[in-house]
Amino acid sequence: MLHNNHPLRHQLTNELHARPFIPLEAPARAAHIAFKQPMNAARRAPEEDFAHLKSFLERHGGPLPAPDEQHYFHDFGRFRLKWERHTEFVSYTIFVDGLGDSPFDASASKHFPQDWLDEAPGLVVAATHLYIEPVEDARAAEARLISIADHFTAESLAAAFIGDSEAMVCGDFRIHEDGFSRFAILVCGLPGARRLGRFAQRVLEVETYRSMAMLTLPLARRIAARLSLLDDELSDITARFAAQGDASELLNRLTALSTEIEAMSAQSAFRFGAAGAYADIVDQRIEIMRESRVGGLQLFSEFMIRRFDPAMRTCRSAEKRLEELSKRAARAANLLRTRINLSLQKQNQKLLASMNRRAGLQLRLQETVELLSFVAICYSGVSLLGLLLAPFGESSGVDQTQMTAILVLPVIAAVALLAVWVRRRQKRLESEEAGEHESGQQQ
Repeated sequence: MLHNNHPLRHQLTNELHARPFIPLEAPARAAHIAFKQPMNAARRAPEEDFAHLKSFLERHGGPLPAPDEQHYFHDFGRFRLKWERHTEFVSYTIFVDGLGDSPFDASASKHFPQDWLDEAPGLVVAATHLYIEPVEDARAAEARLISIADHFTAESLAAAFIGDSEAMVCGDFRIHEDGFSRFAILVCGLPGARRLGRFAQRVLEVETYRSMAMLTLPLARRIAARLSLLDDELSDITARFAAQGDASELLNRLTALSTEIEAMSAQSAFRFGAAGAYADIVDQRIEIMRESRVGGLQLFSEFMIRRFDPAMRTCRSAEKRLEELSKRAARAANLLRTRINLSLQKQNQKLLASMNRRAGLQLRLQETVELLSFVAICYSGVSLLGLLLAPFGESSGVDQTQMTAILVLPVIAAVALLAVWVRRRQKRLESEEAGEHESGQQQ
């Protein structure tokens, strides 16, 4: 007995078996409906899906699954129900034994009450009637296809033998007057109940995932049309780079354009990613059918190449153009910022040169003021000392003029020494302040 299992081991293993194929015996019919909320379907409340399933089960008397279940199956006797909850949609499939009054009648879909359909938490994104009938062999299948061809639109009818020619599948991918698309499986071999169930499931998945993938086409067309205008706007902005105009005005236009591109990318990223995933599922489901041709009719894969693949290429083209335009806008913004930075650097260089010239003028003016101040201080000092020593000069026989002449040189020397001392002290204080500032930054 293993006790040290990873906490997700059982959950992840069970995920591989979460949606098993339903065994089917021919003849049988199926009605399949998928609901999707029009906006933010991936973030819808799971409680709404569960409440809608609960309403259906209460009407028909079926047991309730756990609220967090993603798959449910129950045999009601009159019919069997398969329910699946996907990332963006929830699907209901009803299987009924027997052929009914006519191919694609409402004998299976009648189990979906109209008021229950009206209460669905979302809109119908896919609805399919599947008709399963046993025939003797491949030739009988071709003959039966001719007899039921009136139920399809001939222009878009596709048909193929699938598996090892154990069955023929046909459909026209049209929505008919009852609101359902139509597909038929004519069983001309002995595929077995589970294998026939896989055939039926793949046909229903092709139609459902094709519808889900096609939801992106209108968005892709709108984006493509808008991208053409944005491309012209970006080209105009880029062409104006060489002109000596107002770079800030170009940057504002480019910023607004980049903002719109990024908003479009954010709004469409999930839808484009989902379309790619759904398209891959459609291609994979058709591939594993291993089709072979029926008369002169087109295969399912050929129908997809002519009708479905161009739509998906449009979506991929719009996604790629949006990505490339975003990169071009980013490169243009970098070039414009570089131009603005170079312009600012030139302005800064001119400003610094002007500041240097002013500093030089201020220095010369300061030196002139200092020289005049030196002369004034010396003159004042000589005058004051002359007046102070005048009485002593008279007693010594030295007149005023002689006393002044004697004091000139000593006063000049004293003032010069004082000026040198003041400058040295100022430099020392500045050096100490610079050292304290540097040590503070290091700490």
